[in-house]
Order: sequence, then C-alpha cells, then structure tokens
Amino acid sequence: MKILVATDGSKHALSAVKYAAKLVANMRSNDKITLISVHDDTGLRHAAQFVGKAEVESYLRELSEKELKSARKVLVDNGVKYDQAIVIGHVSEEIVKFANTGKFDMIIMGSKGRSGIADLLIGSVAQRVLATAKQPVLLVK
Repeated sequence: MKILVATDGSKHALSAVKYAAKLVANMRSNDKITLISVHDDTGLRHAAQFVGKAEVESYLRELSEKELKSARKVLVDNGVKYDQAIVIGHVSEEIVKFANTGKFDMIIMGSKGRSGIADLLIGSVAQRVLATAKQPVLLVK
C-alpha cells in the first residue's frame, strides 16, 4: 500500500505521521511512507520581485526541511522506510495532484479541528483534499 502523509510541522500533522507509522507497523509490511510538505508561494510573489524567485523557493524549501525533521524522526524511530517530497504551490491542489501522479492508495493528514463556522467561511486544506482526492483520505486529530 502506498501511503502519502501530508505534513506542515504542526502537532496535528505529527499525530498523522505517528498514526501512519503505526498503521504500517500493524500491517507488518515493507511499505514505504511518502512525506509531503507543500508551501504556497502566493504571498511571497511580491517579495520575489526584489530578492528573486530562486531565493523565495530556497526559503520555502528550508522551511519545509525544518517541518519534515520531526516527521522523519518518528518514522526512523519506528523503523518505517520513507521518501519525502517538497512542493511549492497551492497546498490542497498540490497534495491531490502528487497523490494522483504517484498512484498513492491513501492520503493521511492532520486535522486542525477549527470550529464549524470558521471552516464554512474559509475552509481548510484537509476539507479541500477530502473533497477532491480520488483516494481515501484519513484525517487524524
């Protein structure tokens, strides 16, 4: 089973990584988890005019590496093989696109658990992934 775990460095995302590690361990398989970190560069496009697009991308990659560090540690500590991907773009769209392109069987991600009214007004990445993904999506609190 190919499992994609989206992480943003939050405690909820780390809970999703821990759950995915347990899932793979309980299945007693040699399956590999793929961690994905996506950052939207929309807010930094103006800055790119002054510092350059390469600098903005480098900054976002460094940020992703920091966010992936604790997730990688969880997987290593549990003996789970993994790959990782760092992507720049619209977060929910990129997660779904990556899952489809990589032919993943499942997406696991954390749910931040905002109030119902806030989710109705602005939505969440988890909701958008859930609504658009072809694969099963497991949300972990």
